[in-house]
Amino acid sequence: MNILHVIVSMDPESGGPCQGIRNLEIGNKDSDVIRQVVCLDENYSKYINKDTFKINALGDGKGRWQYSKKLIPWLTANLEKFDIVIIHGLWQYHSYATWKVIKDLKKQYPNKKLPKVLVMPHGMLDPYFQFAKDRRIKAIRNFFYWKFIENRLVNDADGLLFTCEAELLLARKTFTPYNPKKEYNIGYGVATPPDFNEYMTTSFKEYCPGLKESSYLLFLGRIHEKKGVDLLINAYKLLSNQYIDMPKLVIAGPGLETAYGKKVQALAKGSSSESIFFTGMLSGDAKWGAYYGCEAFVLTSHQENFGISVAEALACSKPVLISDQVNIYREIKKGGIVGSDNLESIKNIIEKWIRLSDSEKNNMSENAFSVFKENFEIAPVSQRVNDVLYSLLDS
Repeated sequence: MNILHVIVSMDPESGGPCQGIRNLEIGNKDSDVIRQVVCLDENYSKYINKDTFKINALGDGKGRWQYSKKLIPWLTANLEKFDIVIIHGLWQYHSYATWKVIKDLKKQYPNKKLPKVLVMPHGMLDPYFQFAKDRRIKAIRNFFYWKFIENRLVNDADGLLFTCEAELLLARKTFTPYNPKKEYNIGYGVATPPDFNEYMTTSFKEYCPGLKESSYLLFLGRIHEKKGVDLLINAYKLLSNQYIDMPKLVIAGPGLETAYGKKVQALAKGSSSESIFFTGMLSGDAKWGAYYGCEAFVLTSHQENFGISVAEALACSKPVLISDQVNIYREIKKGGIVGSDNLESIKNIIEKWIRLSDSEKNNMSENAFSVFKENFEIAPVSQRVNDVLYSLLDS
């Protein structure tokens, strides 16, 4: 089975969708799936030759819409080579271009066999993006874009792929007309992490030498308003005034140079400045060292479609302290503590953690790994995806 993934970027710093493609490839290593990607990255030196599948980086995505004059010609010349095309994400040129090429080819060659087309929204149909107060202008733009363009892609596609049941159900509440031909809850998985070794700890500590041997809570993700990092820092500062032996807080991820990144760094200054560490993006041994060394993982998002970092933490036997706006929160309750995405609730879930006994923390760590095995291990998820794709080809 030949699969083409169409995505704006395969840069690891762009977030979870590109990592999801990489995880599927890991899970498919013993299958007959042949995977390619077409993307619009200009500078892909960060990942070139590091993947086992072919990446066609066209390199000319322009503006917020990521318009590319090269994409439609490339798709027109290559689509017939594939059995399945999966479009990752919405609202940008790559999804429109793929829909247009398929439509034009069907009109031009009505009897020719063309690939099945699936759309994976990656949370971009979540009501949050239309109703959040700070997104009113973008919401108006998306309303009209949906009416004139995006609804045709979603409703014409052979199906939509969702990472969890919550995402599937939320997508039905946002736009009309919304009439997808099929909806598939395929899940989402992560690769089993490499076994711990001391070099991981050394690599991680190079990013925050002042941490020394202190225990710490870990946030790992993009530094973005949606992630609620400001709530996390404010809750941590309140608790630091109450508890002398608070674990430190490590905030890891890209985005420190943005306006929001500068805001949260300024917020961390003051009485808690020696207890909060910003590392920037972590990868490889440094990333795994951060996971393995933490007491617990924290994600306080206002909206999170899946949260690959949550699954990775669970895979490292780390309890997760998350908001109920992380769509997989129902699946992970045994392996962590869940609250709401507001200051008081975030403060409460962290306080619940630090007040647990050592035996209770150890028990939750064991549960965390069980939750990973039951829900997010990549091999069964990849097989489930393949089953859906083969059933679609047989229909």
